Amino acid sequence: MAFKQMEQISQFLKAAEIYGVRTTDIFQTVDLWEGKDMAAVQRTLMSLGSLAITKDDGCYRGDPSWFHRKAQQNRRGFSEEQLRRGQNVIGLQMGSNKGASQSGMTGYGMPRQIM
Repeated sequence: MAFKQMEQISQFLKAAEIYGVRTTDIFQTVDLWEGKDMAAVQRTLMSLGSLAITKDDGCYRGDPSWFHRKAQQNRRGFSEEQLRRGQNVIGLQMGSNKGASQSGMTGYGMPRQIM
């Protein structure tokens, strides 16, 4: 009986992968069978539900508010002028050295002066 149940879990996982669930979102058979990683099982089910909602092919007939719809596109159009201006800007993601200086720095091995 145990072998048959594990085989059914494996068949479900293969079907989910064929349907389009990413392999990184699919749990291992032992995660469900032995109850080792139920969070991974939940992530797989959430990913499958989100994919079914996004595809909207009639396979999911439940409440669509249970799952989020995955983004399809977010195209942006920039002119050549905007792209040229963007090459001259250093974004804050790169950090900033505004106001940085080494004043007050001591050499290595020197004790800190605590007052």
